[in-house]
Amino acid sequence: MAKIRPITASKKELLYIEKGFWPGSSAYFAAHADVECLVAFPEMAKAMTNADLAKTATKPNRWRDLDIRLKGMVEPGSDIVMLTYEARATRENGEPYAAIVSTGYVHRADGWKMMFHSQTPIESSTED
Repeated sequence: MAKIRPITASKKELLYIEKGFWPGSSAYFAAHADVECLVAFPEMAKAMTNADLAKTATKPNRWRDLDIRLKGMVEPGSDIVMLTYEARATRENGEPYAAIVSTGYVHRADGWKMMFHSQTPIESSTED
Protein backbone atom coordinates (compact mmCIF):
# COMPACT_ATOMS: atom_id res chain seq x y z
CA MET A 1 0.00 0.00 0.00
CA ALA A 2 1.30 3.44 -0.94
CA LYS A 3 2.25 5.75 1.86
CA ILE A 4 0.32 9.03 1.91
CA ARG A 5 2.60 12.06 1.89
CA PRO A 6 1.59 15.19 3.73
CA ILE A 7 0.89 18.20 1.53
CA THR A 8 3.77 20.67 1.73
CA ALA A 9 2.28 23.48 -0.39
CA SER A 10 0.60 26.31 1.50
CA LYS A 11 -3.18 25.95 1.19
CA LYS A 12 -3.55 29.57 2.35
CA GLU A 13 -1.16 30.86 -0.34
CA LEU A 14 -2.80 28.87 -3.14
CA LEU A 15 -6.33 29.92 -2.16
CA TYR A 16 -5.16 33.54 -1.99
CA ILE A 17 -3.82 33.29 -5.56
CA GLU A 18 -6.96 31.45 -6.69
CA LYS A 19 -9.33 34.05 -5.26
CA GLY A 20 -7.39 36.76 -7.08
CA PHE A 21 -8.28 35.30 -10.48
CA TRP A 22 -12.01 35.89 -9.99
CA PRO A 23 -11.93 39.71 -9.95
CA GLY A 24 -8.46 39.83 -11.48
CA SER A 25 -7.24 42.02 -14.30
CA SER A 26 -5.30 40.88 -17.34
CA ALA A 27 -2.12 41.87 -15.47
CA TYR A 28 -3.08 39.55 -12.60
CA PHE A 29 -3.69 36.68 -15.02
CA ALA A 30 -0.37 37.32 -16.76
CA ALA A 31 1.48 37.35 -13.43
CA HIS A 32 -0.13 34.20 -12.00
CA ALA A 33 -0.70 31.90 -14.99
CA ASP A 34 1.98 29.61 -16.37
CA VAL A 35 3.45 29.97 -19.86
CA GLU A 36 0.63 27.74 -21.11
CA CYS A 37 -2.61 26.81 -19.34
CA LEU A 38 -5.18 24.14 -20.13
CA VAL A 39 -8.73 25.42 -19.61
CA ALA A 40 -12.07 23.61 -19.67
CA PHE A 41 -15.38 25.46 -19.56
CA PRO A 42 -18.71 24.33 -21.05
CA GLU A 43 -18.23 26.84 -23.89
CA MET A 44 -14.47 26.39 -24.38
CA ALA A 45 -11.78 23.79 -23.81
CA LYS A 46 -8.22 24.29 -25.03
CA ALA A 47 -4.63 25.09 -24.20
CA MET A 48 -3.98 28.83 -24.04
CA THR A 49 -0.79 30.83 -23.88
CA ASN A 50 -0.29 33.16 -20.93
CA ALA A 51 -0.94 36.20 -23.17
CA ASP A 52 -4.13 34.75 -24.65
CA LEU A 53 -5.44 33.77 -21.22
CA ALA A 54 -4.67 37.24 -19.85
CA LYS A 55 -6.71 38.77 -22.70
CA THR A 56 -9.82 36.96 -21.39
CA ALA A 57 -9.76 39.10 -18.23
CA THR A 58 -11.00 42.24 -19.90
CA LYS A 59 -13.32 43.34 -17.10
CA PRO A 60 -11.64 43.59 -13.70
CA ASN A 61 -14.04 43.23 -10.78
CA ARG A 62 -16.51 41.27 -12.89
CA TRP A 63 -17.33 39.11 -9.85
CA ARG A 64 -18.36 39.99 -6.30
CA ASP A 65 -19.41 38.18 -3.13
CA LEU A 66 -17.09 35.27 -3.89
CA ASP A 67 -17.35 32.27 -1.57
CA ILE A 68 -14.94 29.37 -2.04
CA ARG A 69 -15.40 26.07 -0.21
CA LEU A 70 -12.41 23.82 -0.68
CA LYS A 71 -13.43 20.22 -1.42
CA GLY A 72 -10.00 18.71 -1.91
CA MET A 73 -6.33 19.35 -2.51
CA VAL A 74 -3.69 16.92 -3.72
CA GLU A 75 0.02 17.33 -4.29
CA PRO A 76 1.13 14.61 -6.73
CA GLY A 77 4.65 16.06 -6.78
CA SER A 78 6.58 18.67 -4.85
CA ASP A 79 5.97 21.19 -7.64
CA ILE A 80 2.36 20.37 -8.66
CA VAL A 81 -0.85 20.94 -6.69
CA MET A 82 -4.49 20.44 -7.66
CA LEU A 83 -7.40 22.16 -5.90
CA THR A 84 -11.11 21.41 -6.23
CA TYR A 85 -13.68 23.69 -4.71
CA GLU A 86 -17.23 24.91 -4.91
CA ALA A 87 -17.49 28.56 -5.87
CA ARG A 88 -20.46 30.85 -5.48
CA ALA A 89 -20.30 34.42 -6.71
CA THR A 90 -22.38 37.20 -8.15
CA ARG A 91 -21.73 38.36 -11.69
CA GLU A 92 -21.26 42.01 -12.56
CA ASN A 93 -24.93 42.14 -13.71
CA GLY A 94 -26.20 40.72 -10.36
CA GLU A 95 -26.80 37.18 -11.61
CA PRO A 96 -25.76 34.44 -9.17
CA TYR A 97 -23.21 31.86 -10.33
CA ALA A 98 -22.14 28.56 -8.83
CA ALA A 99 -19.62 26.02 -10.10
CA ILE A 100 -17.39 23.14 -9.16
CA VAL A 101 -13.90 24.38 -9.98
CA SER A 102 -10.60 22.57 -10.32
CA THR A 103 -7.29 24.37 -10.72
CA GLY A 104 -3.80 22.98 -11.11
CA TYR A 105 -0.70 24.88 -10.09
CA VAL A 106 2.94 24.28 -10.90
CA HIS A 107 5.72 25.79 -8.81
CA ARG A 108 8.17 27.86 -10.84
CA ALA A 109 11.20 29.90 -9.77
CA ASP A 110 8.93 32.94 -9.30
CA GLY A 111 6.13 31.15 -7.42
CA TRP A 112 2.98 29.14 -8.03
CA LYS A 113 1.48 29.44 -11.53
CA MET A 114 -1.91 28.24 -12.74
CA MET A 115 -1.45 25.61 -15.43
CA PHE A 116 -4.95 24.07 -15.48
CA HIS A 117 -8.41 25.48 -14.77
CA SER A 118 -11.85 23.95 -15.18
CA GLN A 119 -15.33 25.12 -14.21
CA THR A 120 -18.52 23.08 -14.26
CA PRO A 121 -21.54 25.27 -13.50
CA ILE A 122 -24.01 23.89 -10.98
CA GLU A 123 -27.50 24.94 -9.98
CA SER A 124 -27.12 28.19 -8.08
CA SER A 125 -29.10 28.47 -4.86
CA THR A 126 -28.81 30.17 -1.52
CA GLU A 127 -28.68 26.83 0.30
CA ASP A 128 -25.40 25.31 1.53
